[in-house]
Amino acid sequence: MANSSVSRTTTTLLFDHDGTLINSERVHFTLWQEIVASHGAELPDEFYCKVMAGIPVKQNAKDVVKHFSLDAVPEQLAKKKQEKIKAYLSEQAFPLMPWAAETIKECADKGYIIGIVTGGSTLSVEKTLSNYGLADYVSCVVAVEDVTHSKPAPDCYQLAMKKLGVSPAQCVAIEDTYTGMQSAVSAELPCVVIPTTQSATHDFSRATSRYESLQLWLEQEITGR
Repeated sequence: MANSSVSRTTTTLLFDHDGTLINSERVHFTLWQEIVASHGAELPDEFYCKVMAGIPVKQNAKDVVKHFSLDAVPEQLAKKKQEKIKAYLSEQAFPLMPWAAETIKECADKGYIIGIVTGGSTLSVEKTLSNYGLADYVSCVVAVEDVTHSKPAPDCYQLAMKKLGVSPAQCVAIEDTYTGMQSAVSAELPCVVIPTTQSATHDFSRATSRYESLQLWLEQEITGR
């Protein structure tokens, strides 16, 4: 995909969080492994990558209960996962993806409005912004708590645009999973995808452009303009 996602009408860049700005999927996978193991089953890497990566916690819980026939209520597993993430974030922020901080700063320096639109928690985003000194660059955060229907529904992107007073033609979404791309595209946004190891096999045929790293996207679509 060589098409440019950023155009002359683009004023606003809406970044996903998990897997796009922060390297969190391995931590999420490990925590889900622990939860599934506590119910006597084993969560394979392949299943996580194919079914769970980039999906909000509540849906993850439903999927593991159904697939592994666990003797558990999905809501209880979701709560357990959220407690584990809170415990993790009380000790540290998730590590940044390569070039995440540089990308945010460079995009802001170029005059773009920046938002973060995530299927994860507000707490996780706040930890990232405060820990890495990025809060001043971000004008809007929409997290899973802010909408009734999270990704892949378009609601989170629609809410971000409403908060910022912009139209789809003014925005570009930056995502790393099929679910995130679907959310952006359903909100009529151009979407650049930067797959991770976990999402490399996802179907990104509806994306506007695809890059192998934030650095490549930044150099080809932002700093080169």
